[in-house]
Amino acid sequence: MDQNKFGFTHKPPAPASSANRTTTGTVPTQSPRSSSGTAGSVAQGARQGIMDALKKIDTGTREFEFTPQDFERVRSLIYKHAGISLSPVKQDMVYSRLARRLRARGVKRFVDYLDQLERSGDATEWEAFVNALTTNLTSFFREAHHFDLLADQMRKATDRRPFKIWCCAASTGEEPYSLAITACEVFGNNPPVQIVASDLDTNVLAHGQKGIYTLDRVERMEKERVQRFFLRGTGDQEGYVRVRPELQRLITFKQINLLEPGWPLRESFDAIFCRNVMIYFDKATQFKILERFTGLLQPQGLLYAGHSENFIHAVSLFRSLGRTVYAKADPTARKP
Repeated sequence: MDQNKFGFTHKPPAPASSANRTTTGTVPTQSPRSSSGTAGSVAQGARQGIMDALKKIDTGTREFEFTPQDFERVRSLIYKHAGISLSPVKQDMVYSRLARRLRARGVKRFVDYLDQLERSGDATEWEAFVNALTTNLTSFFREAHHFDLLADQMRKATDRRPFKIWCCAASTGEEPYSLAITACEVFGNNPPVQIVASDLDTNVLAHGQKGIYTLDRVERMEKERVQRFFLRGTGDQEGYVRVRPELQRLITFKQINLLEPGWPLRESFDAIFCRNVMIYFDKATQFKILERFTGLLQPQGLLYAGHSENFIHAVSLFRSLGRTVYAKADPTARKP
């Protein structure tokens, strides 16, 4: 039995059953928009909804003073810094997520915390601010058809260079490790594949780099996959699994903000996985990011998007191949 110094053995977990665990990437929670009624009544209703939501902020019974103006300021800052459009009904989430930052800084009012944040320019605190307001939802082999399509794409690659993938919503690592497993199943345990796994949230990236998960994270995966690609914890690590080193060697984890003017990427990719993230940006921001993606994709490269996403507003950049997979549009179809 294969064992290493971290107390993990090459032994599959006992099979179990439970409901699957959720989605992908670092994203804020957001409510769907209504499409009923006339344009005027919709706009009026939306404005009234925002005002009603803001009025519900209770400034008298909470540990920290949190006003409607503070909430709107947070919405503005996270949009400017990370491109995230927070729903106007998320004031309770904002309070609970940022309250821990106020405790850590020893302040009692949100206005004081936000003043400190903007005046100091403290990169570490800005990172903590963004991390607090992002939601990380993920699972292994979510939207499994994408991994089947990726396997077909890999098999059709005829040149000898490494097949390169960018997973730009890596969260705690389940998606990039699913990509690595797919590569090993296509090519063997030393595949000619390189994966960049990025996220905005540095905390989840650190988790992903470790590659250690509770047993429930793999219980819906095929037993053979678990046995082949994971080590089972023993002793103090009982109840956990760790991805095998051959998977970790394929992946480079790095922090990337999709709004940054210069991404630390020089290579061209055969595939970009950007799933269930774009829906949390407005259309203008989406278009700018998609436009930058086109410069990073190989001529035959593919963009894999989330099941709730479509890029009808960017047909000059990408054309749909179906099943939320996109290829670059014909250059003659692009806007001048």
